[in-house]
Amino acid sequence: MAAPLKHPFTYAIAIPASFVSDIPHQREKTFRIGLIGRAAAIFRVDQIFVYRDMPTANQNVDIKLVQSILSYMETPQYLRRRLFKIMPELQYAGALPPLRTPHHPTANRTKDLTIGDFREGVVTSITKEGALVDIGVEQPFLIEGAKLKTDTRVTVKITELDRRLEAALAKSDEVSCYWGYSVTVPDKSLGRFLRTGEFELVIATSRKGRPIADVLDDLKEKWKSSRKTLIAFGAPAEGLHEIVSHEQLELQDLADFVVNTVPMQATETIRTEEAVYATLSILNTLCR
Repeated sequence: MAAPLKHPFTYAIAIPASFVSDIPHQREKTFRIGLIGRAAAIFRVDQIFVYRDMPTANQNVDIKLVQSILSYMETPQYLRRRLFKIMPELQYAGALPPLRTPHHPTANRTKDLTIGDFREGVVTSITKEGALVDIGVEQPFLIEGAKLKTDTRVTVKITELDRRLEAALAKSDEVSCYWGYSVTVPDKSLGRFLRTGEFELVIATSRKGRPIADVLDDLKEKWKSSRKTLIAFGAPAEGLHEIVSHEQLELQDLADFVVNTVPMQATETIRTEEAVYATLSILNTLCR
């Protein structure tokens, strides 16, 4: 199967820190967070923003858990031991499903590599010639002349396999296929974050929104021209309308579209991870 191309625009989602707060055991929390990581990878999401949605609560514990697990999932398996120390947030990480994205290759032998391949790596040591990088095969590759710090994660392109093993640092725009997501915790409330104007298209999901079928044509036109798109999701206890109302803001003033992607739902509530799958599945039909 050909590697899936990345989106021609930046594709981001925003999820609330409290979406696992109603689950008592960390094992189940880990599983639910894992569903978000899988959805992001399946639908080629570039950025996941974990926002604070309960202004009167200390959400640091949930934020660290969500951020740690999502970041761990995105990291190729052969780099995890070096980049992640033993931490309580990853106690049940062994139960997480693999992403199997292009930057999580199964090949672990030098003979399986070809010139021009891209790999994720981590700097293991610095020599007079440059930086030695572990890319998940038997021997490290040399990035000649590179001035990097040890334990730095890098994307590299294989440049030499015969005389010696060499690679070069790669820029993100050199990689044409989907290459994982980043995880960020905004230093602003959701309302202030959306008001920064960072995104050209903001889609808010809500059961109070218009059925997505009613706005799909208009959404499609905006989708085509947007270079940076964000889809925002609400929490188990409060939807996006209620979350931004804590800031005396109206959701329709912050989003280009407020949509209901599961009209006529038969359940009283839809969980955040369920809304993510439902919404990204529908929006995936707009992708080419």
